[in-house]
Amino acid sequence: MTQQAPAAALPMPFDGAYFTDPYPIYARLREEGPVHRIATPDGSPIWLVTREVDVRAGLTDPRLSVNKVDSGIGYKGFSLPPALDANLLNIDPADHLRLRRLVSKAFTPRRIEGMRALIHDAAESLADALAAEGATDLIAGFANPLPLVVIGGLLDVPQGDRRRFSRWVGAMFDPAHPGEVAESVGHIHQFLLHLVAERRTAPGDDLLSGMIAARDEDDRLSENELVSLAFMILFAGTENAQHLISSGVLTLIQHPDQLAALRADPSLLPNAVEEILRFAHPNQLAVRRFPTEDIEIGGVRIPAGDTVMLGICSADRDPARHTDPDRFDIHRDDAQHLAFGHGLHYCLGAALARLEIQIGLGTLLRRFPHLELAVPAEELQWRASFRSHALRRLPIRVTPAAA
Repeated sequence: MTQQAPAAALPMPFDGAYFTDPYPIYARLREEGPVHRIATPDGSPIWLVTREVDVRAGLTDPRLSVNKVDSGIGYKGFSLPPALDANLLNIDPADHLRLRRLVSKAFTPRRIEGMRALIHDAAESLADALAAEGATDLIAGFANPLPLVVIGGLLDVPQGDRRRFSRWVGAMFDPAHPGEVAESVGHIHQFLLHLVAERRTAPGDDLLSGMIAARDEDDRLSENELVSLAFMILFAGTENAQHLISSGVLTLIQHPDQLAALRADPSLLPNAVEEILRFAHPNQLAVRRFPTEDIEIGGVRIPAGDTVMLGICSADRDPARHTDPDRFDIHRDDAQHLAFGHGLHYCLGAALARLEIQIGLGTLLRRFPHLELAVPAEELQWRASFRSHALRRLPIRVTPAAA
């Protein structure tokens, strides 16, 4: 039976409790219904899809467009300038496949495996610094710089520029002051324009040089697509990996029985990473979508052009899909999840992210037999974001293994 749209969007409790632990709220919403029309923190109405079966179907539904142009009522949410917005996250099938083919050569299994030594050496070097300090913010000292080394190397970003880019991206999603988002976007735009201009003058063997060649010689990329793809690779490859490493460490510390089991049997690490992805992925929601026609999801009618958000993390904690979903279990037999998406928009860098997390966590567990929080868990600081469940800092104490 089709349900009619409610007259007004329901307010959501976007407060400290939600930012610290959003999962009880998602559990309640799943119980109450598959789809809810809610108001985001800025008052914009969205349709939130909460159950796994509907989220998975929505990720492959061709009627749900990721292109804001397809929003008949005019999209009013967060937008990047055109020079940063023409990337794989915002483009539908025809152009998406064209751009994906151009970028996919950077993420072949052979090339990713070839990066193993780089990631391992970077993780060891960062672990050396942690050992010397004893107590530190794991994000600043390890989880943030490790993916910067990897993605920075992929695009040959100068070492001194990588931290600045990371700070600007962080300010976009967790601004400390009004106006900081627009300022950070402007910095990122100018940074990438400068980087592209430099690489045009002195091309190398990196991915960005290859994309510039496709733009300039074969005309397979527009200028906006070129800069937008560079932004997406740098943003997704650093921001997501950083939070997955920090979320993984925190989750293991808070589940000492699972941490002990992993230390006792390091061969469980790949499965542990999949469980971390299911249980503690920072991205709460998939990229917003817009129905190109009136559709039904879970029996709820959604008008064309409205904004639909697919609840990835809610789906991965759905008891209709996962047994005892709120239990963190690195021995879980069914490790399937939607952390990297599903279908056409499945994350292109998923294999690289898995490798980074496995090496990062593996290095920390091997180098530090005692890994603990340096503050009570209730004092941890979380981003004030309804889209991502991510730590601002992760203060830890480490005890190096005996030589």
